[in-house]
Amino acid sequence: MKHEVTTYNTKKLIANTLKVLMRTKPFSKITVSEIISTCKINRKTFYYHFEDIFALLKWMFDEEAVEVVKHFNLFVDYESCIRFVMQYVDENDYIISCIDDSIGREAMKHFFYADFVSVITSVIDSAIDKYGKKIDPAFKTYVARFYAEALSGMLIDWAKEKDKRNREEVVGYLTTIIGLALKSIEIYDQ
Repeated sequence: MKHEVTTYNTKKLIANTLKVLMRTKPFSKITVSEIISTCKINRKTFYYHFEDIFALLKWMFDEEAVEVVKHFNLFVDYESCIRFVMQYVDENDYIISCIDDSIGREAMKHFFYADFVSVITSVIDSAIDKYGKKIDPAFKTYVARFYAEALSGMLIDWAKEKDKRNREEVVGYLTTIIGLALKSIEIYDQ
């Protein structure tokens, strides 16, 4: 157990260092050397925990947001989940802007895509169970991918344009869209 705690703390230190560096320079300009120098660890320690800087970034997002989202009962309380994600994006908009400026919007959407598909698939599965529906697996995959694409794009837009958009309005839109999607599963007839 002690090793797991030490490993987690080391990963967190490295992730926090990356966040600090992202406040002052583009993601594409940050090097492993700079990270290890700033957080005073050796290169082997970094590579023991992460394959590269992208793996570090992925772990950071997974740890701070994706894993938390998975603990919500998304079928019942998707509005709270939307609020949590928007708050996270709000507090970390500099990270999203930094990444977007470095790798571009499409690459960033791709970065989040698999996690979004997984979360949305779990919501669809809950709706299928609740309503006792049988849905063609190909259709379920299509729907999950459709919403993952839409939500990842909307969250990136929110991060870049949040000063121009009212948060409650966006929460309302997303809550309505997800509610309609769940309702469509309830009335789905194959």
